[in-house]
Amino acid sequence: MSGIFKAYDIRGVVGDGLSAQRAYLIGRGLAAEVFSGEKRPIVVSRDMRTHSPEMAAELIRGLGAGGCDVIDIGLAATPMNYWANVHYNSGGSVQVTASHNGPKYNGFKVSGANAAPLDFSTGLDKVEAFVLRAESGADLATAQSGSVRHVENALGEYFDFMTPFAEPGDATVKVAIDAGNGMAGFFLPELARRLPWLKLVPLFWELDGTFPNHEADPLKAENLRDVEKAVLQHGCDFGVAFDGDADRCMFVDERGISISSDLITAFIAGAMLERFPGSAILYDLRSSQVVPESIVERGGVPVRGRVGHSFMKRLMKEKSAPFGGELSGHYYFRECFNTDSGLMALLQVLNIWRRADGQTLSHMIAPLRRYSATGEINFRVADAPLILRTIEEHYAAQGAKLDHLDGLTVQMPNWWFNLRSSNTEPLLRLNLEAANDGERDVRLDEVQALIEAI
Repeated sequence: MSGIFKAYDIRGVVGDGLSAQRAYLIGRGLAAEVFSGEKRPIVVSRDMRTHSPEMAAELIRGLGAGGCDVIDIGLAATPMNYWANVHYNSGGSVQVTASHNGPKYNGFKVSGANAAPLDFSTGLDKVEAFVLRAESGADLATAQSGSVRHVENALGEYFDFMTPFAEPGDATVKVAIDAGNGMAGFFLPELARRLPWLKLVPLFWELDGTFPNHEADPLKAENLRDVEKAVLQHGCDFGVAFDGDADRCMFVDERGISISSDLITAFIAGAMLERFPGSAILYDLRSSQVVPESIVERGGVPVRGRVGHSFMKRLMKEKSAPFGGELSGHYYFRECFNTDSGLMALLQVLNIWRRADGQTLSHMIAPLRRYSATGEINFRVADAPLILRTIEEHYAAQGAKLDHLDGLTVQMPNWWFNLRSSNTEPLLRLNLEAANDGERDVRLDEVQALIEAI
């Protein structure tokens, strides 16, 4: 099936693995294998990609033919889909999106009731098997056709929910926001209308699924250049860049310098622990050591988790954590049903900045810049298990502390790294951190040489 069923969602190239007919069968499969017997409706929304209207329509037709009632809220960012899931008391939801991927991609993010994550291990595997059977000629069971209800003002209702998270006050703040022609551009005008103290400098807010300006992936440094320049040009207090479906965002300080997402996790964690003292705060295992250190300093309990939104969401619920963050720019909030929300992360940073009595964002972040990290580096490899096994043996012989929560993590006295396989590509992903730049560069050369020698 051209590999469209991924670890966390369904995603592929339209016309090569993904089609309107397959969207219909995915709807039928979800109705039969995931939402079977569910009496409550299923929420469906979509992003701005050129093929998303057709994909959403065929998905809805398949859900309905499988007996599911549907609430169609139309255009929405992915976090809005999670909100609608709970707000409309649904039995589940589907967002039609390919997140940050390029214009030829599309896909489906599926949630159960109460926005609980669904992935390949918890239902999408059965949907894939259903689609394969259907395409092999198996008869589709008939069911009473479900109804479709179209909601026209979901965005207004969504902001009735989100706006109160912005703390009241008179202090104004000027922020450059790059929507990357993605779904943040759908809700940012409403944000500006609701918060008159927020002065926004817009970049690429026009919804355009061809992404004419740059990729809607703020994790790549080249996609932050426009917002970095805008912050300096317009004298902004900071800048933000969203990904395509607006569940992720990256921040830039008033100097136009990007802030890694693990530092933002530590930054927001401090404010969350003021509200929820002694709570667990989640971070993914690629994050800087400053994250657990700062959580402990603020009286919280750091909880290290696997990479991936489905793992983080389940861990959020298990630990009753008010907040968690990933190096990729996903920020999770208990008040957003344990899901990730770029908008909520922005509101939290705004709240902290406005309480800071004129301190700059760079000044507030500076104490968190304790270590030197490489960022994520990808290696295209033929035999990932062999490389992981060989590297583990090498560092075990040196007395390193090892663990396998997600891939291989190696802890040495003054530096550490995590090496893990990609869920979607023949890649190994390396994140390495050391006490200073010199140690980081030496250790990176060391690990890279080991990988290349195998």
